[in-house]
Amino acid sequence: MNAIIFSAGWGIIMMFCSFLVKNQSSYRHIAAVGLLVLLAANIFDTYGVDFFHIDSGKMLAYTRFGFVFNSIAIASTLIYVLLTGRDIERLGRYTAEFFTLVFFVLCGVCLLSAYNNLLMLFLGIEILTIPLYILTGSDKRNLKSNEAALKYFLMGSFSTGLMLMGIALMYGGTGTFLLESSRLQSNLYHGISFLEIVGLLFLLASMCFKVSAAPFHFWTPDVYDGAPSVVTSFMATIVKVAGFIAFLKLCTVRMSVTSTAIDWKLIFSIIIILTLLFGNITAIFQQSVKRMLAYSSISQAGFMLFALFSMNEYASKGLLMYSVAYCLATIGLFAVLVKMKDVTFEGYNGLAKTQPVLAATNAIFLFSLAGIPLTAGFLAKYYMLASIIKTGTYTWVVVAGVLFAAISVYYYFRVIQAMYFKNGEPQMESFGRSFKLGLVVLAAIIIIVGAFPQALFNWLYF
Repeated sequence: MNAIIFSAGWGIIMMFCSFLVKNQSSYRHIAAVGLLVLLAANIFDTYGVDFFHIDSGKMLAYTRFGFVFNSIAIASTLIYVLLTGRDIERLGRYTAEFFTLVFFVLCGVCLLSAYNNLLMLFLGIEILTIPLYILTGSDKRNLKSNEAALKYFLMGSFSTGLMLMGIALMYGGTGTFLLESSRLQSNLYHGISFLEIVGLLFLLASMCFKVSAAPFHFWTPDVYDGAPSVVTSFMATIVKVAGFIAFLKLCTVRMSVTSTAIDWKLIFSIIIILTLLFGNITAIFQQSVKRMLAYSSISQAGFMLFALFSMNEYASKGLLMYSVAYCLATIGLFAVLVKMKDVTFEGYNGLAKTQPVLAATNAIFLFSLAGIPLTAGFLAKYYMLASIIKTGTYTWVVVAGVLFAAISVYYYFRVIQAMYFKNGEPQMESFGRSFKLGLVVLAAIIIIVGAFPQALFNWLYF
């Protein structure tokens, strides 16, 4: 509850700062302080120090897993603000409002990690996505940004309708909005309701849209490409992973108990293969690094779907590791991308000669996304594949995952090839030493987490 209250409260503080504080550069410092406060409040919550005693009527159920994920999401947002805060200021005059929406998105993230009621799932998703519609269209002078915002809003509204229909049908079949209740257990003895199955299928389609899983991924490339790069960085990381955390809870509680009526593993295996196929194959043919990263985010979603397929201890560990590896690497890549005046592959030609620090850190981020050993991304993919092997079924999905991971190396290494093996004079925006230092620290965290993963897992279980 600490994180929910503090994130909403600091969002309101940022709203007042928009007219009380005149210095534009002060907003990112206020936001960074707020994120530190929010992170501290969530850590207190993790160890049982709750500042707000509010009876949620079983609508929220707090777990150690949810608290650890909240800390990862908040810390990733803090890194995002510290690295790209100056670029956010360039979007326009409404910098404070931008940070306000970021805090409201975090409020939705914290709700999704703790919901125990389908209505809270709906509220969490809407609090998460409505600010994103605004952020996507924040570059008013860019026609692509306006188009992306409209497309995202229309598609998002349609998926919300599917979610509401699914929730209504599930309520009709079970008589409760709660994820876990004695009524649900009694229903198991009398057979699974047809309405509940149909409702779960509607929810499956809606959640696949939210996490950009095939065949509901079609909005992702255009929206990610059209949105300002600093917004895309946030959407493709913290927001996407929060959707998977909510999805995992829905699968673990509701879909697992209805597995006798419908083969969810078969459905998820098809979705995984389609997501990996569309994401990886289309990424190969892109000429823009930004658009390549958009398709890459679809393929990464395919790997995160492994956790929903297996729903075991390895899946939980893997999803947390993926949250760290994917968020940090993508934030770092977009931080460099924002500085590039030419975001095509040719725009990176010769970057290693002119900016060796940026090229080296960028290479580490790409290694992590590709799953190269000694990075956090390698262990993230390992735990995802191990989670399916642990189930003892559908081992062909593991083989497909390994093959598509190998394919992803090709388009990630195209950027490295451009930076180190091609000649050019990349044109970049100005930046200071603090930006380089931030990238070095971020790359070091990725390597440390990859070398010592138990530091993260010990926090989860102790």
